[in-house]
Parts: sequence; structure tokens; C-alpha cells
Amino acid sequence: MVTKSIALKKENVLWMAACTLILLLTMGRSFAQQTVTLYSGKIPNSIKVPNQEHEDANHFLVNVSQPTLTLYLPPAGASNGTAVIVCPGGGYNALNITQEGYAVAEKLNKLGITAFVLKYRLPDDSDMPDKSIGPIQDAQQAIMLVRQRAKEWNIDTAKLGIMGFSAGGHLASTAGTHFTKSYIDNPRKINLRPDFMILVYPVISFSDSIGHIGSRENLIGKNPSVQQIALYSNELQVTHQTPPTFLIQASDDGPVNVRNSVVFYLALEKNNVFAGLHIFPKGQHGFPYEPAHSNWFEYCSKWLKENNWVN
Repeated sequence: MVTKSIALKKENVLWMAACTLILLLTMGRSFAQQTVTLYSGKIPNSIKVPNQEHEDANHFLVNVSQPTLTLYLPPAGASNGTAVIVCPGGGYNALNITQEGYAVAEKLNKLGITAFVLKYRLPDDSDMPDKSIGPIQDAQQAIMLVRQRAKEWNIDTAKLGIMGFSAGGHLASTAGTHFTKSYIDNPRKINLRPDFMILVYPVISFSDSIGHIGSRENLIGKNPSVQQIALYSNELQVTHQTPPTFLIQASDDGPVNVRNSVVFYLALEKNNVFAGLHIFPKGQHGFPYEPAHSNWFEYCSKWLKENNWVN
């Protein structure tokens, strides 16, 4: 009986120790995350409406009208000073924020990168006087906020990138091609140009031939002018000042024509902007299938390392 009692006590001690370890790991992970509101005061270009944000049946966020940044810090001592703002996709109609936001931020942390998941406003005439500029306002505000608080978050202000998926790739590429115009109040003239871009199965063009029409309609309406289509066809907005860019997509992508990545790469090359492009033969949109599913982040990591954004 004594032996059995001692064994039970040992089991209890081990069980309690395991529970404590799990709790500490969970607490450590939660402390590594911090969500901040994007604007300290009134949100620009907004009409006050009830907050109707919620998850849909696919666990995407919809009706987003209150933008935030969620900070993911690398493990203690592992930060290399590089930061990336992550823009989830969803056709400017929803945000796939779990798969194309939080999960990606954790991957970036493993490279020593400080990640910021941007929950940007979804274009909606009911809560924006001009829905076409709402997302880029939020992206620019995120860039400005990160640079303002760079010292607090141990970030090198010259190593701030932006990463986008699908329509989030359109937003990221807009930030990288429209930075000479400030869509937000920027009295301190903080640099709004990302230092590099990573565009994953991105919407780039709003043209009739290769554009993603759903994203186009959600951002600039069903009857946009020729000028609006050209303005937001970001392959037409590339200059020699556009940041170095890595693009990755699958050639069998159904929703977003792979030529979106190709035309943007060619525009970068024409303007002597350092760029990389990888096209998987298979993988489809969102990379649910091999080889893209397992390997896409490895290619991004390699590009970051080769170009000294990470050690």
C-alpha cells in the first residue's frame, strides 16, 4: 500500500508539472501577442455605424469596420530587427485572417521576424464615403504606426516589409506602388514606403483580361472608370522606386490568373527593381495542394535570407 501511495503521489506530481508547463507555454505565447487599434482617434474616411464584424461559415472575418494590428513577437533574444505587416486575403469581401494572418505570423516569428497581422477595413459604401481608399489608408497607417513605435518593438525602420495574400496581395502591392501619395494624415512625414514586398497568389491587375473582377467590384464598384481601373492595376504603377519584391503562385490558380504575378514581375524587371518569381506547376489558389502547400513558405524564407532581410 505504501509503494502504491508513493507511486500515485509521483504520478500526481508529474501530472501537475506537465499542466504547469503547458500553462506557462500558453501564457508565454499569449504575452507575445498584442492587438492595438490602428487609429488613436476617429477613423478617417468613416461613417459611424454599429460594429457588425463576425466570422462567417468559413471562419473568415466579414463586415470589418474597426481596423487593428496584432503584434507577434519572436522568442526572446531571437529578433533580427526585420518586421513584416501581413495582409490576409478574401476578395475585399472577407478576411482569411487565421490561415493568411495568424498562422503566417507564427512562421515569420521562427525566422526572427516581428510580424503584424493587419485587420483592415473591408470596402463598404455604408460606412465609408470613399470605399476605394479605405484599405490603403489602413495599410499606410500600419506602416506609419510600426515605424513610429519601432524602438519599442525592437524593429529596424529600414527593414519593414509588407506581405499579402490574394486580395491582400493587391493591398500590399498598392502600398508598394502608391506610397508617394499619402492617403492618411502624416504630419511628421514618416516614410510610407515598404522596404520589401512578398506577394502570395496576389491579385495585381484590375484589367478585364486578367483581373480578379470580384475584388475589383468590391473595391471600386461595378462600373469603375477607365482611370480607376488603371490606377488600381498595380502592374501599371511600378516605377524604379517600387520595393524589391518576391512573388509566388501556382500556374493552375483558378480564381486569380497566374499572369497577375507574371505581369508584375515583368514590370519590376523593366524598371530595374530587384525581384524574384516562383511559379508552382500545381497548387491552385490558397495552396491547398502539393507541392505548393508544403513548400511555399520555404521559398519565401530563402528569398528573405538571400537578400539579407533575415540572418
